[in-house]
Amino acid sequence: MTLKLTSAAFAHGGEIPRKHTCDGQDVSPPLAWTGVPPGAKSLALIVDDPDAPDPAAPKMTWVHWVLYDLPAAATGLAEGVRQLPPGAREGLNDWKRTGYGGPCPPIGRHRYFHKLYALDAALGDLGRPTKAKLEAAMRGHVLAQAELVGSYRKRG
Repeated sequence: MTLKLTSAAFAHGGEIPRKHTCDGQDVSPPLAWTGVPPGAKSLALIVDDPDAPDPAAPKMTWVHWVLYDLPAAATGLAEGVRQLPPGAREGLNDWKRTGYGGPCPPIGRHRYFHKLYALDAALGDLGRPTKAKLEAAMRGHVLAQAELVGSYRKRG
Protein backbone atom coordinates (compact mmCIF):
# COMPACT_ATOMS: atom_id res chain seq x y z
CA MET A 1 0.00 0.00 0.00
CA THR A 2 1.30 3.45 -0.92
CA LEU A 3 1.18 6.43 1.43
CA LYS A 4 -1.47 8.81 0.09
CA LEU A 5 -2.40 12.33 1.26
CA THR A 6 -5.74 13.92 0.35
CA SER A 7 -7.99 16.81 1.36
CA ALA A 8 -11.77 17.10 1.22
CA ALA A 9 -11.24 20.82 0.52
CA PHE A 10 -9.30 20.54 -2.76
CA ALA A 11 -8.09 17.96 -5.26
CA HIS A 12 -4.42 17.35 -6.08
CA GLY A 13 -3.49 20.15 -8.48
CA GLY A 14 -6.68 22.04 -7.64
CA GLU A 15 -7.46 25.45 -6.17
CA ILE A 16 -7.19 25.87 -2.41
CA PRO A 17 -10.45 27.42 -1.17
CA ARG A 18 -10.29 31.04 0.03
CA LYS A 19 -11.31 29.90 3.54
CA HIS A 20 -7.85 28.35 3.99
CA THR A 21 -5.95 31.52 2.95
CA CYS A 22 -5.16 34.99 4.31
CA ASP A 23 -8.06 36.28 2.20
CA GLY A 24 -10.44 34.08 4.20
CA GLN A 25 -10.39 32.59 7.70
CA ASP A 26 -6.80 31.31 7.34
CA VAL A 27 -7.69 27.91 8.80
CA SER A 28 -5.84 24.75 7.84
CA PRO A 29 -7.57 22.49 5.31
CA PRO A 30 -8.78 19.07 6.40
CA LEU A 31 -6.13 16.46 5.58
CA ALA A 32 -6.48 12.68 5.47
CA TRP A 33 -3.98 9.94 4.75
CA THR A 34 -3.86 6.22 4.15
CA GLY A 35 -1.15 3.64 3.56
CA VAL A 36 1.14 4.41 6.51
CA PRO A 37 3.80 1.65 6.37
CA PRO A 38 3.73 -0.94 9.19
CA GLY A 39 7.18 0.05 10.50
CA ALA A 40 6.28 3.73 10.91
CA LYS A 41 6.73 5.19 14.40
CA SER A 42 5.69 8.77 13.61
CA LEU A 43 4.63 11.13 10.83
CA ALA A 44 5.80 14.61 9.83
CA LEU A 45 4.02 17.23 7.74
CA ILE A 46 5.59 20.20 5.94
CA VAL A 47 3.59 22.69 3.89
CA ASP A 48 5.57 25.08 1.71
CA ASP A 49 5.45 27.33 -1.36
CA PRO A 50 8.41 27.14 -3.76
CA ASP A 51 7.07 30.04 -5.85
CA ALA A 52 7.81 32.92 -3.45
CA PRO A 53 7.67 35.77 -3.91
CA ASP A 54 6.77 35.70 -7.64
CA PRO A 55 6.14 32.47 -9.60
CA ALA A 56 7.69 34.11 -12.66
CA ALA A 57 10.96 34.63 -10.72
CA PRO A 58 10.93 32.51 -7.53
CA LYS A 59 13.65 33.39 -5.03
CA MET A 60 12.79 31.20 -2.03
CA THR A 61 10.53 28.52 -0.62
CA TRP A 62 8.14 29.95 1.97
CA VAL A 63 7.25 27.55 4.78
CA HIS A 64 3.61 27.58 5.93
CA TRP A 65 3.40 24.72 8.46
CA VAL A 66 5.77 22.32 10.23
CA LEU A 67 4.42 19.38 12.27
CA TYR A 68 6.24 16.28 13.50
CA ASP A 69 5.90 13.32 15.85
CA LEU A 70 2.32 12.89 14.70
CA PRO A 71 1.27 9.39 15.85
CA ALA A 72 1.71 6.74 13.14
CA ALA A 73 -1.84 5.57 13.90
CA ALA A 74 -3.32 9.00 13.08
CA THR A 75 -5.36 9.13 9.87
CA GLY A 76 -5.62 12.87 9.35
CA LEU A 77 -6.09 16.36 10.73
CA ALA A 78 -9.43 18.16 10.98
CA GLU A 79 -10.04 21.49 9.29
CA GLY A 80 -8.70 24.34 11.40
CA VAL A 81 -7.15 21.84 13.82
CA ARG A 82 -6.50 23.42 17.22
CA GLN A 83 -5.81 20.32 19.30
CA LEU A 84 -3.08 18.20 17.72
CA PRO A 85 -3.01 14.44 18.33
CA PRO A 86 -1.22 13.38 21.56
CA GLY A 87 2.57 13.57 21.20
CA ALA A 88 2.49 15.75 18.07
CA ARG A 89 4.90 18.69 18.02
CA GLU A 90 5.09 21.90 16.01
CA GLY A 91 7.98 23.64 14.33
CA LEU A 92 8.32 27.22 13.15
CA ASN A 93 6.92 28.47 9.87
CA ASP A 94 8.47 31.40 7.99
CA TRP A 95 6.37 33.86 10.01
CA LYS A 96 8.54 32.68 12.95
CA ARG A 97 5.56 31.13 14.73
CA THR A 98 4.04 27.70 15.19
CA GLY A 99 0.78 26.66 13.57
CA TYR A 100 -0.69 26.95 10.12
CA GLY A 101 -0.26 30.05 8.01
CA GLY A 102 -2.37 29.91 4.87
CA PRO A 103 -1.55 30.93 1.32
CA CYS A 104 -1.06 34.69 0.94
CA PRO A 105 0.81 35.17 -2.36
CA PRO A 106 1.88 38.74 -3.11
CA ILE A 107 1.66 38.20 -6.89
CA GLY A 108 0.55 35.47 -9.27
CA ARG A 109 -0.65 31.90 -8.73
CA HIS A 110 1.49 29.96 -6.25
CA ARG A 111 1.70 26.21 -5.61
CA TYR A 112 1.46 24.85 -2.07
CA PHE A 113 3.09 21.51 -1.40
CA HIS A 114 1.66 19.48 1.51
CA LYS A 115 4.30 16.81 2.19
CA LEU A 116 3.64 13.92 4.57
CA TYR A 117 6.50 11.69 5.72
CA ALA A 118 6.25 8.32 7.48
CA LEU A 119 9.29 7.88 9.75
CA ASP A 120 10.82 4.83 11.43
CA ALA A 121 11.35 6.81 14.64
CA ALA A 122 9.78 9.48 16.80
CA LEU A 123 12.09 12.48 16.68
CA GLY A 124 11.48 13.76 20.21
CA ASP A 125 11.94 17.30 21.39
CA LEU A 126 13.71 19.35 18.72
CA GLY A 127 12.58 22.63 20.28
CA ARG A 128 10.59 24.48 17.64
CA PRO A 129 12.52 23.39 14.54
CA THR A 130 12.54 25.15 11.22
CA LYS A 131 11.81 23.10 8.12
CA ALA A 132 15.57 22.71 7.53
CA LYS A 133 16.21 21.47 11.07
CA LEU A 134 13.29 19.02 10.83
CA GLU A 135 14.47 17.72 7.44
CA ALA A 136 17.97 17.19 8.90
CA ALA A 137 16.49 15.26 11.85
CA MET A 138 14.37 13.12 9.46
CA ARG A 139 17.36 12.18 7.27
CA GLY A 140 17.74 8.41 7.18
CA HIS A 141 14.35 7.83 8.86
CA VAL A 142 11.88 8.33 5.95
CA LEU A 143 10.01 5.13 5.08
CA ALA A 144 7.47 6.72 2.73
CA GLN A 145 6.39 10.13 1.47
CA ALA A 146 3.16 11.51 0.00
CA GLU A 147 2.44 14.87 -1.56
CA LEU A 148 -0.69 16.93 -2.14
CA VAL A 149 -0.35 20.12 -4.19
CA GLY A 150 -2.87 22.93 -4.32
CA SER A 151 -2.63 26.40 -5.81
CA TYR A 152 -3.93 29.84 -4.97
CA ARG A 153 -3.97 33.33 -6.48
CA LYS A 154 -5.16 36.36 -4.48
CA ARG A 155 -8.26 38.05 -5.77
CA GLY A 156 -7.79 41.69 -6.74
